Amino acid sequence: MILTVTLNVSIDKRYIINDFKVDEVNRVIECSYEPGGKGINVSKVAKIAGQEVTATGFVAGNAGRYIIEQLDERGIKNKFTNVLGESRSCINIYDKINKTQTELLEPGVNVSKEDEDRLFEAIEDLLPKCSVVTISGSAPRGTSHDIYQKIISLGKEYGKKVILDTSGQRLIDGIDARPTMIKPNIDEIQMLAGRKLKSKNELINLAKEIQKQGIEIVVISLGKDGSLIVSEEGAYRATVPEVKAVNTVGCGDAMIAGFAIGLKEDMKLIDTIRLASAISVASALREETGYFVKEDMEDLYDKIGISTL
Repeated sequence: MILTVTLNVSIDKRYIINDFKVDEVNRVIECSYEPGGKGINVSKVAKIAGQEVTATGFVAGNAGRYIIEQLDERGIKNKFTNVLGESRSCINIYDKINKTQTELLEPGVNVSKEDEDRLFEAIEDLLPKCSVVTISGSAPRGTSHDIYQKIISLGKEYGKKVILDTSGQRLIDGIDARPTMIKPNIDEIQMLAGRKLKSKNELINLAKEIQKQGIEIVVISLGKDGSLIVSEEGAYRATVPEVKAVNTVGCGDAMIAGFAIGLKEDMKLIDTIRLASAISVASALREETGYFVKEDMEDLYDKIGISTL
Protein backbone atom coordinates (compact mmCIF):
# COMPACT_ATOMS: atom_id res chain seq x y z
CA MET A 1 0.00 0.00 0.00
CA ILE A 2 1.03 3.60 -0.62
CA LEU A 3 0.27 6.01 2.23
CA THR A 4 -0.15 9.65 1.22
CA VAL A 5 0.07 12.46 3.78
CA THR A 6 -1.67 15.75 2.93
CA LEU A 7 -1.71 18.13 5.87
CA ASN A 8 -3.36 20.96 3.90
CA VAL A 9 -6.14 19.32 1.86
CA SER A 10 -8.39 21.46 -0.32
CA ILE A 11 -11.27 21.59 -2.70
CA ASP A 12 -9.64 22.41 -6.02
CA LYS A 13 -11.81 24.67 -8.17
CA ARG A 14 -10.93 25.13 -11.83
CA TYR A 15 -12.46 28.14 -13.60
CA ILE A 16 -12.26 28.40 -17.39
CA ILE A 17 -12.45 31.98 -18.64
CA ASN A 18 -12.02 33.75 -21.97
CA ASP A 19 -9.49 36.61 -21.78
CA PHE A 20 -9.10 36.98 -18.00
CA LYS A 21 -8.80 40.63 -16.93
CA VAL A 22 -7.61 42.05 -13.61
CA ASP A 23 -9.88 44.56 -11.82
CA GLU A 24 -12.89 43.64 -13.98
CA VAL A 25 -15.84 41.25 -13.80
CA ASN A 26 -14.90 37.93 -15.43
CA ARG A 27 -17.58 35.45 -16.52
CA VAL A 28 -16.73 31.81 -15.88
CA ILE A 29 -17.48 29.58 -18.89
CA GLU A 30 -16.97 26.28 -17.09
CA CYS A 31 -16.08 25.24 -13.57
CA SER A 32 -15.17 21.97 -11.88
CA TYR A 33 -14.58 20.86 -8.30
CA GLU A 34 -12.17 18.18 -7.12
CA PRO A 35 -10.78 16.88 -3.83
CA GLY A 36 -7.29 18.33 -3.79
CA GLY A 37 -4.06 19.11 -2.07
CA LYS A 38 -0.81 17.71 -3.45
CA GLY A 39 -0.97 14.41 -1.58
CA ILE A 40 -4.60 13.89 -2.56
CA ASN A 41 -3.53 14.27 -6.20
CA VAL A 42 -0.87 11.62 -5.61
CA SER A 43 -3.58 9.35 -4.19
CA LYS A 44 -5.88 9.82 -7.18
CA VAL A 45 -3.14 9.14 -9.73
CA ALA A 46 -1.78 6.09 -7.90
CA LYS A 47 -5.33 4.67 -7.64
CA ILE A 48 -5.88 5.07 -11.40
CA ALA A 49 -2.57 3.23 -11.90
CA GLY A 50 -4.05 0.28 -10.02
CA GLN A 51 -2.39 0.77 -6.64
CA GLU A 52 -3.91 0.37 -3.20
CA VAL A 53 -3.74 3.80 -1.56
CA THR A 54 -4.65 5.25 1.80
CA ALA A 55 -4.82 9.02 2.31
CA THR A 56 -4.35 10.78 5.63
CA GLY A 57 -3.97 14.34 6.92
CA PHE A 58 -6.20 17.03 8.41
CA VAL A 59 -9.77 17.80 7.27
CA ALA A 60 -12.31 20.29 8.59
CA GLY A 61 -15.96 21.22 8.19
CA ASN A 62 -18.26 20.67 5.22
CA ALA A 63 -15.38 20.97 2.78
CA GLY A 64 -13.57 18.19 4.64
CA ARG A 65 -16.64 15.97 4.49
CA TYR A 66 -16.91 16.62 0.74
CA ILE A 67 -13.28 15.59 0.25
CA ILE A 68 -13.79 12.35 2.17
CA GLU A 69 -17.00 11.57 0.25
CA GLN A 70 -15.23 12.09 -3.06
CA LEU A 71 -12.31 9.86 -2.08
CA ASP A 72 -14.73 7.17 -0.90
CA GLU A 73 -16.50 7.30 -4.26
CA ARG A 74 -13.16 6.72 -6.02
CA GLY A 75 -12.28 3.78 -3.82
CA ILE A 76 -9.42 5.60 -2.10
CA LYS A 77 -9.15 4.49 1.51
CA ASN A 78 -8.64 7.30 3.99
CA LYS A 79 -8.12 8.00 7.65
CA PHE A 80 -8.14 11.75 8.30
CA THR A 81 -7.93 13.73 11.52
CA ASN A 82 -10.89 16.08 11.88
CA VAL A 83 -10.13 19.57 13.21
CA LEU A 84 -12.11 22.74 13.81
CA GLY A 85 -12.77 25.17 10.97
CA GLU A 86 -13.19 24.61 7.25
CA SER A 87 -10.79 22.96 4.83
CA ARG A 88 -9.50 25.42 2.27
CA SER A 89 -10.30 25.96 -1.40
CA CYS A 90 -7.70 26.46 -4.11
CA ILE A 91 -8.72 28.13 -7.36
CA ASN A 92 -7.08 27.64 -10.74
CA ILE A 93 -8.14 30.18 -13.38
CA TYR A 94 -7.46 29.01 -16.92
CA ASP A 95 -7.63 31.66 -19.64
CA LYS A 96 -8.52 29.86 -22.87
CA ILE A 97 -7.52 32.76 -25.11
CA ASN A 98 -4.17 33.71 -23.55
CA LYS A 99 -3.34 30.14 -22.43
CA THR A 100 -2.45 31.29 -18.90
CA GLN A 101 -3.14 29.66 -15.55
CA THR A 102 -3.52 31.72 -12.37
CA GLU A 103 -3.74 30.04 -8.97
CA LEU A 104 -5.30 31.38 -5.77
CA LEU A 105 -4.35 29.24 -2.76
CA GLU A 106 -6.06 29.71 0.61
CA PRO A 107 -3.87 29.21 3.70
CA GLY A 108 -5.94 26.45 5.33
CA VAL A 109 -7.13 25.73 8.87
CA ASN A 110 -5.46 26.25 12.24
CA VAL A 111 -4.52 23.07 14.08
CA SER A 112 -3.62 22.48 17.72
CA LYS A 113 -1.00 20.35 19.44
CA GLU A 114 -3.79 17.90 20.33
CA ASP A 115 -4.81 17.70 16.65
CA GLU A 116 -1.22 16.97 15.68
CA ASP A 117 -0.95 14.24 18.32
CA ARG A 118 -4.11 12.59 16.96
CA LEU A 119 -2.69 12.73 13.43
CA PHE A 120 0.47 10.94 14.55
CA GLU A 121 -1.65 8.24 16.18
CA ALA A 122 -3.43 7.72 12.85
CA ILE A 123 -0.16 7.63 10.90
CA GLU A 124 1.40 5.17 13.32
CA ASP A 125 -1.63 2.93 12.97
CA LEU A 126 -1.34 3.01 9.15
CA LEU A 127 2.43 2.60 8.78
CA PRO A 128 2.60 -1.18 9.32
CA LYS A 129 0.19 -1.64 6.40
CA CYS A 130 2.15 0.38 3.83
CA SER A 131 5.52 0.16 2.06
CA VAL A 132 5.90 3.75 0.80
CA VAL A 133 4.89 7.07 2.39
CA THR A 134 4.53 10.30 0.42
CA ILE A 135 4.45 13.66 2.21
CA SER A 136 3.28 16.47 -0.03
CA GLY A 137 2.60 20.18 0.01
CA SER A 138 2.27 22.83 2.69
CA ALA A 139 1.36 22.47 6.35
CA PRO A 140 -1.48 24.43 7.98
CA ARG A 141 -1.00 27.05 10.64
CA GLY A 142 -0.39 25.72 14.13
CA THR A 143 1.59 22.66 13.11
CA SER A 144 5.00 22.26 14.69
CA HIS A 145 7.93 23.52 12.60
CA ASP A 146 9.44 20.03 12.47
CA ILE A 147 6.27 18.05 11.71
CA TYR A 148 7.65 16.73 8.42
CA GLN A 149 10.88 15.68 10.11
CA LYS A 150 8.83 13.77 12.68
CA ILE A 151 6.74 12.01 10.02
CA ILE A 152 9.87 11.07 8.03
CA SER A 153 11.60 9.75 11.15
CA LEU A 154 8.52 7.76 12.14
CA GLY A 155 8.27 6.26 8.66
CA LYS A 156 11.95 5.27 8.72
CA GLU A 157 11.51 3.82 12.20
CA TYR A 158 8.98 1.44 10.65
CA GLY A 159 11.36 0.67 7.76
CA LYS A 160 9.32 2.50 5.11
CA LYS A 161 10.48 4.41 2.04
CA VAL A 162 9.52 8.07 2.38
CA ILE A 163 9.13 10.66 -0.40
CA LEU A 164 9.05 14.36 0.56
CA ASP A 165 7.64 16.96 -1.83
CA THR A 166 7.44 20.38 -0.22
CA SER A 167 9.13 23.77 -0.33
CA GLY A 168 10.76 26.49 1.76
CA GLN A 169 11.89 25.84 5.31
CA ARG A 170 9.83 22.62 5.45
CA LEU A 171 12.02 21.23 2.66
CA ILE A 172 15.24 22.38 4.33
CA ASP A 173 14.22 20.82 7.65
CA GLY A 174 12.84 17.70 5.97
CA ILE A 175 16.17 16.96 4.28
CA ASP A 176 17.77 16.76 7.74
CA ALA A 177 15.56 13.73 8.46
CA ARG A 178 16.91 12.01 5.31
CA PRO A 179 13.82 10.87 3.42
CA THR A 180 14.31 8.31 0.65
CA MET A 181 13.55 10.89 -2.06
CA ILE A 182 12.90 14.58 -2.59
CA LYS A 183 11.58 16.30 -5.73
CA PRO A 184 12.39 20.03 -5.75
CA ASN A 185 11.58 22.10 -8.82
CA ILE A 186 14.05 24.61 -10.25
CA ASP A 187 12.96 27.39 -7.86
CA GLU A 188 13.15 25.11 -4.82
CA ILE A 189 16.59 23.72 -5.70
CA GLN A 190 17.88 27.27 -6.13
CA MET A 191 16.40 28.15 -2.76
CA LEU A 192 18.40 25.28 -1.27
CA ALA A 193 21.52 26.56 -3.03
CA GLY A 194 20.90 30.14 -1.91
CA ARG A 195 21.77 31.39 -5.39
CA LYS A 196 20.84 31.23 -9.06
CA LEU A 197 22.04 28.04 -10.74
CA LYS A 198 22.89 28.78 -14.36
CA SER A 199 23.75 25.39 -15.83
CA LYS A 200 22.76 21.75 -15.82
CA ASN A 201 26.13 20.88 -14.25
CA GLU A 202 25.48 23.23 -11.33
CA LEU A 203 22.10 21.59 -10.75
CA ILE A 204 23.60 18.12 -10.89
CA ASN A 205 26.46 19.02 -8.56
CA LEU A 206 24.08 20.43 -5.96
CA ALA A 207 21.84 17.36 -6.27
CA LYS A 208 24.92 15.18 -5.67
CA GLU A 209 25.77 17.17 -2.55
CA ILE A 210 22.23 16.65 -1.23
CA GLN A 211 22.28 12.96 -2.15
CA LYS A 212 25.48 12.49 -0.17
CA GLN A 213 23.66 13.77 2.92
CA GLY A 214 21.67 10.54 2.95
CA ILE A 215 18.89 11.16 0.41
CA GLU A 216 18.81 8.10 -1.86
CA ILE A 217 17.13 9.84 -4.81
CA VAL A 218 17.10 13.55 -5.68
CA VAL A 219 14.79 14.49 -8.54
CA ILE A 220 14.88 18.02 -9.94
CA SER A 221 11.74 18.63 -11.99
CA LEU A 222 12.20 20.96 -14.95
CA GLY A 223 8.61 21.13 -16.23
CA LYS A 224 8.34 20.64 -19.97
CA ASP A 225 12.12 20.12 -20.07
CA GLY A 226 11.83 16.89 -18.11
CA SER A 227 13.91 16.20 -15.01
CA LEU A 228 17.36 15.54 -13.59
CA ILE A 229 17.82 12.57 -11.28
CA VAL A 230 20.73 11.79 -8.98
CA SER A 231 21.00 8.55 -7.00
CA GLU A 232 23.58 6.08 -5.76
CA GLU A 233 23.40 4.47 -9.21
CA GLY A 234 24.40 7.68 -10.98
CA ALA A 235 22.96 10.80 -12.59
CA TYR A 236 20.31 10.82 -15.31
CA ARG A 237 18.46 13.29 -17.54
CA ALA A 238 14.87 12.48 -18.50
CA THR A 239 13.38 14.28 -21.48
CA VAL A 240 9.71 14.26 -22.42
CA PRO A 241 7.93 14.71 -25.75
CA GLU A 242 6.31 18.03 -26.55
CA VAL A 243 2.55 17.86 -26.04
CA LYS A 244 -0.40 20.24 -26.14
CA ALA A 245 -0.90 20.58 -22.39
CA VAL A 246 -4.45 21.15 -21.17
CA ASN A 247 -3.77 21.44 -17.43
CA THR A 248 -0.26 21.37 -15.93
CA VAL A 249 -1.47 21.70 -12.32
CA GLY A 250 -0.73 18.46 -10.50
CA CYS A 251 1.86 17.14 -12.97
CA GLY A 252 4.48 17.12 -10.23
CA ASP A 253 2.09 15.17 -7.99
CA ALA A 254 1.55 12.66 -10.79
CA MET A 255 5.33 12.25 -11.00
CA ILE A 256 5.47 11.59 -7.24
CA ALA A 257 2.82 8.89 -7.68
CA GLY A 258 4.96 7.28 -10.40
CA PHE A 259 8.05 7.25 -8.20
CA ALA A 260 6.03 5.88 -5.26
CA ILE A 261 4.82 3.03 -7.46
CA GLY A 262 8.36 2.31 -8.62
CA LEU A 263 9.67 2.21 -5.05
CA LYS A 264 6.78 0.04 -3.89
CA GLU A 265 7.28 -2.43 -6.72
CA ASP A 266 11.11 -2.42 -6.39
CA MET A 267 11.43 -1.39 -10.03
CA LYS A 268 14.77 -0.48 -11.57
CA LEU A 269 15.41 3.24 -11.25
CA ILE A 270 15.46 3.84 -15.02
CA ASP A 271 12.08 2.10 -15.38
CA THR A 272 10.73 4.15 -12.46
CA ILE A 273 11.92 7.39 -14.07
CA ARG A 274 10.26 6.43 -17.35
CA LEU A 275 6.99 5.50 -15.62
CA ALA A 276 6.89 8.65 -13.47
CA SER A 277 7.69 10.89 -16.45
CA ALA A 278 5.06 9.26 -18.66
CA ILE A 279 2.36 9.55 -15.99
CA SER A 280 3.30 13.18 -15.37
CA VAL A 281 3.03 14.14 -19.05
CA ALA A 282 -0.17 12.09 -19.46
CA SER A 283 -1.75 14.07 -16.60
CA ALA A 284 -1.08 17.33 -18.48
CA LEU A 285 -3.26 16.11 -21.36
CA ARG A 286 -6.44 16.10 -19.25
CA GLU A 287 -8.41 18.92 -17.64
CA GLU A 288 -8.99 17.17 -14.33
CA THR A 289 -6.20 17.63 -11.79
CA GLY A 290 -4.81 14.40 -10.36
CA TYR A 291 -6.03 12.36 -13.31
CA PHE A 292 -4.59 10.58 -16.32
CA VAL A 293 -5.66 8.03 -18.91
CA LYS A 294 -3.65 4.81 -19.04
CA GLU A 295 -3.66 4.77 -22.83
CA ASP A 296 -2.00 8.21 -22.86
CA MET A 297 0.65 7.01 -20.44
CA GLU A 298 1.32 3.84 -22.43
CA ASP A 299 1.67 5.86 -25.64
CA LEU A 300 4.14 8.23 -23.96
CA TYR A 301 6.16 5.59 -22.10
CA ASP A 302 8.56 4.70 -24.91
CA LYS A 303 8.89 8.35 -25.91
CA ILE A 304 10.57 9.30 -22.64
CA GLY A 305 14.26 9.80 -23.26
CA ILE A 306 16.73 8.87 -20.50
CA SER A 307 20.43 9.61 -20.76
CA THR A 308 23.27 8.98 -18.30
CA LEU A 309 25.15 12.07 -17.18
